[in-house]
This record gives sequence, structure tokens and C-alpha cells, in this order.
Amino acid sequence: MSNVSIALGSLVLMLVLIYAGLHVAITLGLLSFVGVWLIRGDGQIAANLLAQAVNDSISSHIFGVVPLFVLTGFLVAYADVGKDAFEVANQAFRRIRGGLGVATVAANAVFAAITGISIASAAVFSRVAVPQMLRFGYQPKFAVGVVAGSSVLGMLIPPSLLMILYGFLADQSVGDLFTAGIVPGLVLALAFSVVIVLMAWFRPSMVYVDAKPRDIAFEDLMPLREMALKIIPIVLLIGSVLGGIYAGFFTATEAGAVGALMALVIALLRRKLTLKSFWGVLTETGHVTVSVSFLIICANIYTRMLAMSGTPQAMVEWMAAAGFGVAMFMLVYVIVVLLLGTIIDSSSILLIVLPLMLPIAQQFGLNLIWFGVVTVVAVEIGLLTPPFGLSVYVIKSTLGRTVDISLGDIFRGTFPFTLTMTAVLGLLIAFPGISLVLLK
Repeated sequence: MSNVSIALGSLVLMLVLIYAGLHVAITLGLLSFVGVWLIRGDGQIAANLLAQAVNDSISSHIFGVVPLFVLTGFLVAYADVGKDAFEVANQAFRRIRGGLGVATVAANAVFAAITGISIASAAVFSRVAVPQMLRFGYQPKFAVGVVAGSSVLGMLIPPSLLMILYGFLADQSVGDLFTAGIVPGLVLALAFSVVIVLMAWFRPSMVYVDAKPRDIAFEDLMPLREMALKIIPIVLLIGSVLGGIYAGFFTATEAGAVGALMALVIALLRRKLTLKSFWGVLTETGHVTVSVSFLIICANIYTRMLAMSGTPQAMVEWMAAAGFGVAMFMLVYVIVVLLLGTIIDSSSILLIVLPLMLPIAQQFGLNLIWFGVVTVVAVEIGLLTPPFGLSVYVIKSTLGRTVDISLGDIFRGTFPFTLTMTAVLGLLIAFPGISLVLLK
């Protein structure tokens, strides 16, 4: 059996094991060990590679970036920043048809600029936005669809946990990836808003329970002073974290520390955090960090096994012989990512496809920052597609029995936003300058 056959066989077996329920990191580590053993014919070499990969991974700066931004996200959620962002956006867009939907998208975009975790956005706005939309006569399917669709902005608008992970795997600057995600994130948020307004005008039955929506009552409007008090902490938090990175005052890791400190101060000033809840935040941060770090270590091992087998080089030669150009490669790549998104989570997709596809992208001379933005958007579509659609399951779990809606209805509600994301993905592929404009 050739080395390439061993590597390709491991890819097939990996999907089988993951779908059967084995943890992704364990699958990667196990197949890497066995693959190196078969390639080199020596179990000791495989064990040495495993140990070296673990050591190299742990020494990376990523193990400082991840916990700091995760901690920031959890603290912000406890401080009710997402709720404040929604209430302010609600006032700003109240005169627009479908305004509550647009407000949800805008608030999610703001929340994304603080947390960088799509699942957190889905959980927060399921509690905040869905009850308000139902109160003012919006269709339940539409309400949950807007929340699920706009939650994906959490992984595109910086800071983004997926971009941090991609930066490590592709050996690219996290700061550059953050910068590249700004314009595509705003384009996607604008596209969602336009779709919502068009649906409200031309297909009102998809948006409203009644033909004429209820207006926001006068007593629900906030005075300007209260709006300012709600928005100032958000502006300060975003400005200090992202502004510090783009101005060159500190690195992405230092920005994470600044964000965590400011989020802690905001939560304490608002008296939203007790010793018990703070311990819970630290525990959850530890769980997420360990999970992501374990995945990174095992992905590093798997990347080395693929390189040792010569599979990336063989794939490049095969594509050249088949007459594949950049367009065909990107088409195949995006289709593979979208299909994987129906069965496994976002981080796992990156860990599976990037070790094989990044060398090919480099051979084609593609800009890896742009390639990262395209990858993140394609991966995030998987959060909305059945049967795995993680954001949909988070929303269903968060709503519990408070809203009588099935998983099937939630998936149907997300369909317009899935189509919108696919269209924006095509736009980003066709025009790389959208992603790179702020880096020039």
C-alpha cells in the first residue's frame, strides 16, 4: 500500500469514526499515529512524532489567545451587553418594515465584534430577540430564522475564534485575518438586512402573523440618555480591543487580555456577576479552551502525517494533470466544506480539510488571508444546514418549551439566510478585493 493510499484511507476512516460518535481530536490523534506507523513501519517513530507535535503546539501563542477571547465572550454575555445592543438597535430601526429583524442582525453584528463565538450569539438572542418579535406579531419561523442566520456573524466579524484557529493552522497573522473579516462581515450583515426588508414588503406572510404588523408602543421607547448609557460600554469595549489591534498598540493576545479586563469591569459595575457566577464563567472558559487546544494539538499531528505521506503534493500533481485551475479547485473545496458542514461542527471541518487543502492553495498562489475568509464563511453555512446545524440546536435548546416550534420549522426559517450566505460566499470568491481592501 502506498503512502498516499494510507493518507487518503485515513480521511475516509476519519469521517466514518466521527459520524459514529468518536471525538474529533481522538480520531485525528489515533489515525495520525497509525498512519505514521504504517508509513515508516516503526511505532517508536510515530510515538516520537506525536510527542514533538504536542510540544510544538503547546509552545504556540494561540494557547494565550483562545482563553482570553472566550473569557471575554462569557463575561459580556453575563453583563447583558447583547440585550443592550438589541434594545438600542430596536430603537434605531423601529420605523423600518421588518425592523425587529434588522435590529436583531445589527445587534448580532455588534455582539460579534465583542465575543467572536456564534453559538454564544445564538443563545443570547434566542432569549432576547425571539420573545420581542413574537410579541409584535412576527412569525415564529421567521424570528428564530433571523437569530440563527445572524448568529453566524460571530465567527466572521472579528474577533473570531475560527479565524484564530485558521491563523494557527495556516501560519497566518491573526491581526490580518481580523482586519480581512471586517468588510465581508458588514457585507453579510447588510445582505441579511436587505433580505429581511424585501421579505417584509413582498412576502409579508413569511414575516408577520397578520397582514399589518404591530407598532412598537410609545412606552417601549427609551430616552436618549438611557440609550447612551447602554451603548457607551459597547463602544468602549469594541474600540479598545479592535482599535488597539488595528492601531498597532498591542497584539491579538494582548487585545484578548484587555477585552477580558474591560468585560469584567462592565459586569462588576452592573452588578451582574457574583462569586458563584464568576467561578462558572472561569470553568466554562476552561472547558472551551481545553477542547479547542486538544483539537489544535491533534490537528498538528495529522498535518505532519499528511506531509510525511506526500499526499498534498500528489493532489497538486493530480489536479494539474486533470487540468484543474483555481476556479475548479475553489469550487471543489467549497462543495467539500459545505457537505462536511451538514454532519460535523465548524472547528472539526477546519481541522480535517485545511491540512490537505492549504498546500494546494499555496501551489496555486492563492492569498491565504482571503482563502481564510472564504473558508470561514463556507464553514459557517454549516451552522444552519440540516441535519447537524449547531446554531439551530442551540436555539431550540435555549427556547425550551417557551416557544412551541419544531427543529424542522427552525431549519425552514433559516433557509433564506442560508441562501443569502451562499450568495455572499460567491461574491467573496469572485472579488477577493472585498476581503483584502483594508490590508492594502
